[in-house]
Amino acid sequence: MKRIRVIIIGIVCISLVVGYYYFLSNKGSGDETEVSEVQKVILKDIGGKAYPATPREVVKFYNRIQCCYYNEEYTEDEFKKLADQARILMDEELADNNPAEQYYLQVKNVVDDFREKKKTINNASVCDSNQVKYSTIGGFECAYVTSSYFVREKDGFSKSNQNFVLRKDEENRWKILAFELAEGEVSDNE
Repeated sequence: MKRIRVIIIGIVCISLVVGYYYFLSNKGSGDETEVSEVQKVILKDIGGKAYPATPREVVKFYNRIQCCYYNEEYTEDEFKKLADQARILMDEELADNNPAEQYYLQVKNVVDDFREKKKTINNASVCDSNQVKYSTIGGFECAYVTSSYFVREKDGFSKSNQNFVLRKDEENRWKILAFELAEGEVSDNE
């Protein structure tokens, strides 16, 4: 009888230890919050060590910002932080021509118009590495990158290409100097 009691007490103790271990190992799993794409973009330290290394990566990150503008929900504060991230990617010359407050208003107006027309960016892609063109202009290294956007609209899809000109700054970081919509590249598919 005494032996059975010792075995039962041993099983109860082992069960308590295993149960407590299980409780501790799964304690935080229900409390985890998912970080949104907007928050991921805002939190990336592109002003420091996490700055994109190549012209393609700069345009890819800029496209992530664009997708956040047009596809995601965010607060006014998050919008300004997104725009600040975009301005970090800009060459000093482009940033000087687009003061922060003016840039915020321009982007907000374009985004509001985009959303009013119920458009979303379905896909944004950047040309392959071997399609990036490099040249030296006025003593500065420049790169030319093309990005494609597939946009969902109320009555179909459209595709457009945007050409980016990037220039290396004094810290050897590729910065967006200019960009334009490629002419004749817009197509509608219903």
